[in-house]
Amino acid sequence: MGRGKVELKRIENKINRQVTFAKRRNGLLKKAYELSILCEAEVALIIFSNRGKLYEFCSSSSMSETLERYHRCSYRDLEAGQSSKDSQNSHQEYMKLKARVEVLQQSQRHILGDDLGELNIKDLEQLERQLDSSLRQIRSRRTQNMLDQLSDLQQQEQSLLEINRSLRIKLEEYSVAHQAHWHTGEQNIQFRHQPVHSEGFFQPLQCINTVPNRYNLASSDTIEPSTQNATRILPGWML
Repeated sequence: MGRGKVELKRIENKINRQVTFAKRRNGLLKKAYELSILCEAEVALIIFSNRGKLYEFCSSSSMSETLERYHRCSYRDLEAGQSSKDSQNSHQEYMKLKARVEVLQQSQRHILGDDLGELNIKDLEQLERQLDSSLRQIRSRRTQNMLDQLSDLQQQEQSLLEINRSLRIKLEEYSVAHQAHWHTGEQNIQFRHQPVHSEGFFQPLQCINTVPNRYNLASSDTIEPSTQNATRILPGWML
């Protein structure tokens, strides 16, 4: 009796599932090894169990090199297709920008009054309306700038007036204080120069003759000339 076909489905029995996994894992690793030896192929095998345990086989010296080679081969066509698509999109974008630049340059020449021969009456009227609108906007912007500058100058003027007013007040206060100080100084100077003696301090001295009569050897006639000479030298208050 021949061997029947095995239905591929999850094995419910946990023990049977573990036994089947171990057998087929070993067989798969053996087949990978045989394939690498017999056909001289570069084989890399990675297996994770349901518990997360890793089993791997690599015919080359490094698994990372084999994986890097796999990435290069797998994404080469995709990158080439993406690069071709990007290049095509870039070319289309370049052509759009080039056409827009040409239109803008032509419009600039028309605004400057060049190359007007190819325009009809409708185009010229539209250009005239465009120029009028541009002039109105320019005048409006210029007027607004002038008003802004005037407002700034008025604010600066007000600020300078406030500063001038405060400086004038400080100057007046300083002048009043300086005048008061000067007046006080003059009073002190007058007080220092006031005479400290009165007019009655110096009194003429009374000369009392206390000399005894026995010393008056000379007569009054003899003394008068000497007295007259003395009066020329002595001050009035000593007479």
